[in-house]
Amino acid sequence: MVRAAISRAAGEERPAGPNPWLLLLPAGVFLGFLILASLLILRLSFGVKGAEWSTWTLESYRAILSSLYLKSILLTFRLSIVSTAITVILALPVALFMARVTQAYLRRLLLLVLLLPLLMNLVLQSYGWLVLLAPDGLLNRALRLLGLIDRPVLFLFNESGVTLGLVQTAFPLAVLPIANAIRTIPPSLEEAAALLGANRLRVIRHVLLPLAAQGILAASLLVFAFNVSAFVVPFLLGGRRVSMLALLIRDQMGPLLNWPFGAANSVVLVALALAVLAAYQHLARRRVR
Repeated sequence: MVRAAISRAAGEERPAGPNPWLLLLPAGVFLGFLILASLLILRLSFGVKGAEWSTWTLESYRAILSSLYLKSILLTFRLSIVSTAITVILALPVALFMARVTQAYLRRLLLLVLLLPLLMNLVLQSYGWLVLLAPDGLLNRALRLLGLIDRPVLFLFNESGVTLGLVQTAFPLAVLPIANAIRTIPPSLEEAAALLGANRLRVIRHVLLPLAAQGILAASLLVFAFNVSAFVVPFLLGGRRVSMLALLIRDQMGPLLNWPFGAANSVVLVALALAVLAAYQHLARRRVR
């Protein structure tokens, strides 16, 4: 037995067991279906309505160049970039507090509060905003009771309402990576900077933020990818007045049954999102270096 153990330790005899590559089989099957679906959408985008699989044309891509869809593309990326910037800025102090708080129960409580939006349905969260910010909602009623307004303020069904919803739903995705990055920074670096005369703001600006740049970059990419394809939030909080690209894709693929045009819009959305993410990642890493 001792000789067998020595032989196995020396690599002469390996115990029989399942191939470790089999562990990747479920993920491989899922990835295969995802790639197949993406290829079908790409093929569909070169068809025409009524002859989706038998024609090859760029008609759907030419139609995207019309002003309506170009405006929708610009609106989608503008709201996604603005909401990403606001989310990351708001997440920084929360992540710093979460990373540096010493009481374990307080850190767990904050983590639970942050994870709640991820555990709740987006429709339920959006209806919560409707109850709060609708023309006859709680906020407008409170403002009228205080005598601050005479007529209801329109908080929803505009770009501000959609941006608010995007920031709220994506907030945990920004806090968690940044907090994890800050937690890896030794507190002794902050103490050394403070001993050298730096105040708290200078420590955050010149020590914490540069060292947590990778976490901030990851948070920005996550939030942007989440928001650029958002559907429920712009649908419920923006109505038909804020036509982000996901809503137009749903209209084409659903009620209008124009699958080639909806597929072409989907391809353009994914391609532009990947281009923006790659450009941002490239620029951010060059700045970090």
